Amino acid sequence: MKKVLLSFIFAFLSSMTFAQTTWEVDPMHSSVNFNIKHMGISFVQGRFDKFYGKVTTQEKNLDNADFEFGVAVGSINTGVDMRDKHLLSADFFDVAQYSDMSFKSASISKDKNNNYILKGTLKIKDVAKEISVPVTFGGIAKNQKGKEVMGFQTKFTINRLDYGIKYDPTGAGVGKDVDVNLYFELQKQ
Repeated sequence: MKKVLLSFIFAFLSSMTFAQTTWEVDPMHSSVNFNIKHMGISFVQGRFDKFYGKVTTQEKNLDNADFEFGVAVGSINTGVDMRDKHLLSADFFDVAQYSDMSFKSASISKDKNNNYILKGTLKIKDVAKEISVPVTFGGIAKNQKGKEVMGFQTKFTINRLDYGIKYDPTGAGVGKDVDVNLYFELQKQ
């Protein structure tokens, strides 16, 4: 009887140790932003208004977490309709053919300063490239409705030419490097 009881307790504790928790993006408290140099003298800022994603964790932090995110390219918003329409054309994102951008993680680890380094595949248009980005974990708290929420952010730079966005390849009018700033709050499911 003791062996059966001990086996049950061990199995229960093991399942709790490896229990996975899914967190889904709360779009009301998250944002996907970018800025890019214009004419070499100023910057154009923008955002994507529609995005989705989830993080699957095994602990109350990002250790061993899996990340999956997507952005609806058609939701680009720079505040200028004519520019947004041009960005959706084949010159840039070609939204008629490629409606989403996506990211899928491969690994996450802590650096020497106890910050996270997230590695995975970023796909824009028909180009998928491995990237590595820093992640600042904000922690876990309860929102006003008593639900657990998690927060994190990341800032990184990509070269748009690497992803087939070849308009103005010299970068004289539209810069080559795009600064990306992501701020996510996710709700426990």
